[in-house]
Amino acid sequence: MTTSTNFRNQARATLKEHWGYDNFRPLQEDIILSVLEGRDTLALLPTGGGKSICFQVPALVKGGLCIVISPLIALMKDQVEHLRDRNIKAGAIYSGMRVSEIQATIDNCLFDPEYRFLYVSPERLQTESFKVNFERMPVSMIAVDEAHCISQWGYDFRPPYLEIAKIRKIFPQVPVLALTATATPEVVKDIQLRLEFKTENVFQKSFKRANLTYFVVNEEDKNSRMLRIMNRYPGSGIVYVRNRKKTAETAEFLRNNGISADHYHAGLDPRERDRKQQSWMKGETRVMVSTNAFGMGIDKPDVRFVVHIDLPDTLEAYFQEAGRAGRDEQPAVAILLYDNYDIAQLKRNFTFTFPELDRVREVYRELCQSHHIEIGTGQGKVFPFSMEQHARAVQMNATQYFNALKLLNNIGVILVSEHLRDKSELQFNLNGDQLLRYQKENPAYEPLITVILRSYTGVFTQFTDIDERIIANRLETTEEAVIEQLKALRSEKILSYQPQSNIPLIVFLKDRIDEKYLYFDKKIYDFRKEKAEERLSAVENYVKCDNVCRSQLLLQYFGEWDSTPCGECDVCRRNHIQRIRNKHFELISNEITELQQQGLAQKEILAELSKKYEEPQIVMVMRWMADQ
Repeated sequence: MTTSTNFRNQARATLKEHWGYDNFRPLQEDIILSVLEGRDTLALLPTGGGKSICFQVPALVKGGLCIVISPLIALMKDQVEHLRDRNIKAGAIYSGMRVSEIQATIDNCLFDPEYRFLYVSPERLQTESFKVNFERMPVSMIAVDEAHCISQWGYDFRPPYLEIAKIRKIFPQVPVLALTATATPEVVKDIQLRLEFKTENVFQKSFKRANLTYFVVNEEDKNSRMLRIMNRYPGSGIVYVRNRKKTAETAEFLRNNGISADHYHAGLDPRERDRKQQSWMKGETRVMVSTNAFGMGIDKPDVRFVVHIDLPDTLEAYFQEAGRAGRDEQPAVAILLYDNYDIAQLKRNFTFTFPELDRVREVYRELCQSHHIEIGTGQGKVFPFSMEQHARAVQMNATQYFNALKLLNNIGVILVSEHLRDKSELQFNLNGDQLLRYQKENPAYEPLITVILRSYTGVFTQFTDIDERIIANRLETTEEAVIEQLKALRSEKILSYQPQSNIPLIVFLKDRIDEKYLYFDKKIYDFRKEKAEERLSAVENYVKCDNVCRSQLLLQYFGEWDSTPCGECDVCRRNHIQRIRNKHFELISNEITELQQQGLAQKEILAELSKKYEEPQIVMVMRWMADQ
């Protein structure tokens, strides 16, 4: 039996054992075999293409530890949880974790031979403690998710990704699998260069989604059009908007018009986000209105429509978000609604994307001062962070301030982490005897302490996740009352208590320096600005172009120039109508109207008119009339 056949059999057996599938999706097996044969590999699979299987299966076949580098903390947590559900040992390390948690995860990787996956944020690669421990780990492969982040040509460049090439030198024989859903041809080449591939090796599934039809509609009354879309296309859907306030307003509008809808954004309480997401996943909520915080890593196959009522910043972002429709390969639509104001607003936002460098230095100074960080100190410090509050302090709008933070992140001095503490946790500061005496002396707290001790283990030796709702139910009181008592016990130093939080964290990656010594490469700054302007022009061209198939436009952007028109998008339909208009269009449309007034159903109308006209012409006119 050849090595390739042996690997193929092992990969299929692993897929069946842990995921229950008999066969891989197109291209997955080729990618997996490439990795198992020790080759550096770049996998380009569209959203919903099953990227995680491509590194999880070969990692299990190879044994040892797979390092997974990802910038998305929420996605890391989700994948670790799913692996554990399959009895596969996995962990994650990211900014905001306690030192004890990080060390426990590292120890598992070092000393537990059954540990298979360690997910890390790219920033973690820069720390000395990680580098030292990494050298001792039984690493068998490295997976780089969202690999486009390593390229300065890309739309989401993240400098910490450049550290990956450095850690490769520690394990030069270990293969790297880079994965992304969106990359232009220049980004594809740059990823392989930056990751120091021994030879170029790309597996690319066509970005074409035959079951997904794209529409662009210039529309002043977006709400009314959105309702018509939802009445026309049954099933679940997503509506994307630009800001948090608009998510709530749009969801309320839909509910007021009889559509089951909810809203979602990163600023919501973690429990509330999870509840909303689960309700939508189960089909209890039909439509989710969200910022781009919703959808990453969410595998709901039966989404029938994705509607954008605000313009996306890039075609890469639009392609990913639109691609969350129709993952079950059944017909679905992606509809972008815009008006002329949207294009003007997009250009206005662009002016805030690259703030003046002196303003960026001012942002850095205010951050350090507000957190009492003196020059020469601060490396590794982590603080809760309110962008709105800090933006006001330096008199910048939110967009401008956010992009100033990105520039500071790009030179490696700070990191704003999306880490949210999604569970509350506590640890008693007293030993058992001391706590017993405290209970006797403070009977008001005795029921709460007793329930905690009966409900959770390890509360004397380590921080333990708790759920205030469960405690409240067992005490037959309210969650608010439990939280107040826990805070009171914390103030008395009886226990350490950290309630769940939806506030992001700011991490100081280096000691503070005088802001005038912050170094920004002007050539790189100008280069990034130029590329961003090109991406903005691509969005404008996509919505304004009225003579090229929407699918072809997107595919050409990602380097596919040999595709055929989809025949279904708004441009293709308009072109088809244009071709038949002179011949039979008005005759057919008038007769359809007359037959509808007589009460005939669509099938009856089609049967009647097929006696006089060609069926494809009749269907196209019917579709056009329905669209209108």
